[in-house]
Order: sequence, then C-alpha cells, then structure tokens
Amino acid sequence: MATFVLVHGGGHGGWCYQPVARLLRASGHEVYTPTLTGLGEREHLLNPSINLDTHITDVVKLLQFEDLQDVYLVGHSYGGMVITGVADRAPERIGNLVYLDAAFPSNGQSLVDVAGEMMAASRARGRIVDGVELVLFPDDLPYGYFGVTDPAQIEWMAARLTPHPFACFEQKLVLQDEARVRALPQSFIVCAENMPEEYHDALREMCQGRFWVVDTGHDLMITEAEKVAGIFEELASM
Repeated sequence: MATFVLVHGGGHGGWCYQPVARLLRASGHEVYTPTLTGLGEREHLLNPSINLDTHITDVVKLLQFEDLQDVYLVGHSYGGMVITGVADRAPERIGNLVYLDAAFPSNGQSLVDVAGEMMAASRARGRIVDGVELVLFPDDLPYGYFGVTDPAQIEWMAARLTPHPFACFEQKLVLQDEARVRALPQSFIVCAENMPEEYHDALREMCQGRFWVVDTGHDLMITEAEKVAGIFEELASM
C-alpha cells in the first residue's frame, strides 16, 4: 500500500480531494490532504505574510511530523509550485512527484511566470482585504474553466472555496538543488482541455511513460474522482 499526500491548488483546500481520498483509503492506502495556511478551514489564519514559502513549509512540516517516507506527493494547479519546493527541501521523503494538471516550474519562476495571462486576469479582479491582496473570490470564479458543470458539485465547491493571497503566485520559487529535484521520479496527469496534444510525447518521454490524459476540465479530482484514484493506484503499482 502507498502513502499519498494530496496538495490542493489556489482557492481550494484539502476538502477538494474528499472523493479521491475516500476511494484510495477504501483500497488500503494512507492518504493525507493538508490545507494550506489561510485557505479552506484555515482561512482564519489569513495574514499579509503568507506566500509560496509558507505553503511549502506547511507540507514539509507534515512530512516531518508524520514521519512520512516514500510519499506520492501530488500537486494540483498552484500545488505544482508547492510540491516542487517541498521536493527541494525534503527529497529523501518523496518517492514520486505527481503533477495533477499542475504548474511545473523551474528554479526562479513564479506562478505568474508560468501562467502569466491567467494570473493577470485574476489580479485584475482581485481585492485588498485587511492589507492582503486577494484573488480567486468564490463569487467571481470561472467554474467552466474548472470543468465543473454539475450543479451539485458547483454548490459544494462554492461553499468551500476561499480567496487566495496573490503573494503566493508572484513569489519566485528558489531551489537549492534543482538537479536533485528533477532526478526524483515524476508523473504527469493532465486535462485534455488544458494540454495541447503536441506536448504529450515530450512529457511522456520525460517522465518515462508515467503520463495520463483525462478528458475533463481543470478540477479533475472532483469531476473525475474515480479515474484519478484509478491512475494513482496504477502509479503505485508500477
């Protein structure tokens, strides 16, 4: 059985992995779904100092305090920034880095660098609340981009999504040993809507075939939970 740490993306929380986590646990896997500081049920901790480093530390501390080893560390969307930083700080605890339709940054890049047009659009709709520049307000989110069309799923998400500090998106990732991070096994699960086919072969070769395409929108852990859990199980059996 495998140990999975599932890191959410911007505006989400550990809650978004509930459907996938239930399926994995039913198969006997150990699953952690941390919520990053200032988001989800930790929204009361929101403050101006929260940035990408804060969220990297959140996950590193989980690995350390739970003494987790050989972890399948999954990052969705912005979570790709986070897991890449975690891999740099705690590479000895990671068995596989799994990018779930996620940012795949290089040293010195921010999410603004990786997804500039999208970040600019988010910032244009942002607001400053209590001295914190926030984006991704639940009342102004593109559920169509998330790929969520089921009214019940949209209602479930809308009650749980929270604004996200923009500082997390503009802080550049600093890796002390990028070569060691890239030497870790990596896997990619992408959405057909967001990844042009011309990139598939290059990614598949880079990760030695650990590459899957799911025909859905960005929030595939919600819209296609069974498929995502099945891919995680397949990955764990390799």
